[in-house]
Amino acid sequence: SLPLGERVGHTLVLGTTRVGKTRLAELFIAQDIRRKTNGEHEVCIVFDPKGDADLLRRVYVEAKHAGRESEFYVFHLGWPTISARYNAVGRFGRISEVATRIAGQLADEGNSRAFKEFAWRFVNVIARALVELGQRPDYLLIQRHVVNIDALFIEYAQHFFAKSEPKAWEAIVQVEGRLNDRNIPRHMVGREKRVVAIEQYLSQVRVYDPVLDGLRSAVRYDRTYFDKIVASLLPLLEKLTTGKIAELLAPNYSDLSDPRPIFDWMQIIRKRAVVYVGLDALSDAEVAAAVGNSMFSDLVSVAGHIYKFGIDDGLPGASLGIKVPINVHADEFNELMGDEFIPMVNKGGGAGVQVTAYTQTLSDIEARIGSRAKAGQVIGNFNNLIMLRVRETATAELLTMQLPKVEVYTTAIISGATDTSDPQGNTAFTSNTQDRITTTSVPLIEPAHVVNLPKGQAFALLEGGNLWKLRMPLPAPDPDEAMPKDLQELAGYMRQHYVEAGEWWESQALPTLRNDTLPASLLDDFKGMAAAPADEDRTP
Repeated sequence: SLPLGERVGHTLVLGTTRVGKTRLAELFIAQDIRRKTNGEHEVCIVFDPKGDADLLRRVYVEAKHAGRESEFYVFHLGWPTISARYNAVGRFGRISEVATRIAGQLADEGNSRAFKEFAWRFVNVIARALVELGQRPDYLLIQRHVVNIDALFIEYAQHFFAKSEPKAWEAIVQVEGRLNDRNIPRHMVGREKRVVAIEQYLSQVRVYDPVLDGLRSAVRYDRTYFDKIVASLLPLLEKLTTGKIAELLAPNYSDLSDPRPIFDWMQIIRKRAVVYVGLDALSDAEVAAAVGNSMFSDLVSVAGHIYKFGIDDGLPGASLGIKVPINVHADEFNELMGDEFIPMVNKGGGAGVQVTAYTQTLSDIEARIGSRAKAGQVIGNFNNLIMLRVRETATAELLTMQLPKVEVYTTAIISGATDTSDPQGNTAFTSNTQDRITTTSVPLIEPAHVVNLPKGQAFALLEGGNLWKLRMPLPAPDPDEAMPKDLQELAGYMRQHYVEAGEWWESQALPTLRNDTLPASLLDDFKGMAAAPADEDRTP
């Protein structure tokens, strides 16, 4: 057993494919869903990058058995028609968080650093303008204004002058009427004439507004130069706004005919809800990583708010500092993690966030985050370590190198015989036998012991230094009848397309070939090929 007070120290589960890692996650998740603290259920959030049908089924069935079916949410990028909707940049404590969540995913090595900083500033200007206009930021709005900043500049200028200088538009219209191709400044060529007119009016009138000044600085860039410096931002926004995914990540709050719920993390925590997040990484790993990073970044922001003000901040009769356990289970978390994950495990415990992360090897973490130092920083924040069978010796040594050496007794049998030197004596030889007991210092567990663990068994280093040997039950699957029809369809889709990370080349991404889908002539050719004898030098 592990004391619940130690859960906030976070738990890392390591194990290669097909050794029971996800089934162990089912056991932890089932307990978290059913547990009550001070008479209320705990929050349970499950991140599943690839999509394991048995894991989804387990989460739903446990939520139903615990009477939490009405608090169960499914967010799935691969099944948008039944997925809940989520705006990763719609809720924030400070407006600058919007730019941080978006630009934080851009590369920042070498020369890319300058482009990332400009993208942050540019997204921050757009987000501030949207909030001033009374619009909730989302990926679609930000992409629209990144591509065409002129429309936002005009819209915000109308909003600003309507409050501060109602007569300004008369002067702007007069300036616009005098513009032609000869008197437009070179750096404003390609901009709308109204944008040029507003800029010339503002250059003559002393008006100070930080949002308007930020938009002015954006439109004063040469158009081709501006397109180059935001080029790194557009691919990221395209990933998040293409196809039906845009409906999930940029929900229309005013569309009352859409039955799909919209959630944010503060709402989930206040409702003590259960959330399953399927990111369909097998279909599109880039989009899955981008959405996962956005969710982690948003969750870190919410954790910071809870740490300062509690979960009921802003509600009538709120008590300061109330926190609830927030159980976050991240399966294959190396596919989701970025720089956003580090503050979650580093500082999230103060807000009640309890992370349980599952992955195969240490190299997965290092390869994903791109830095050995940052990978060590992540690993150093997990106080509890559970290690199933692993294939990488360096990963096994993460456990074995933390254990002390122990003294073991060894027994040595020594025997010998000596011929007598007196030929006249009655004794021809003498013999002796000795048992010697010595102590030898050996490691408590060798990496070979971890590599050879059977399926469903593990070593656990809990509470910092207590070593346990575990053998866990492997849960039997529950019948699908307990799930709604749409979730049964989703589970069937996931079961068909889900493969472990080590067997990605065998993904069943394409449907199996049926005989009735081919013309008869091709079927005859295929049957003839199948009947022909195979070459002796080729493996059939």
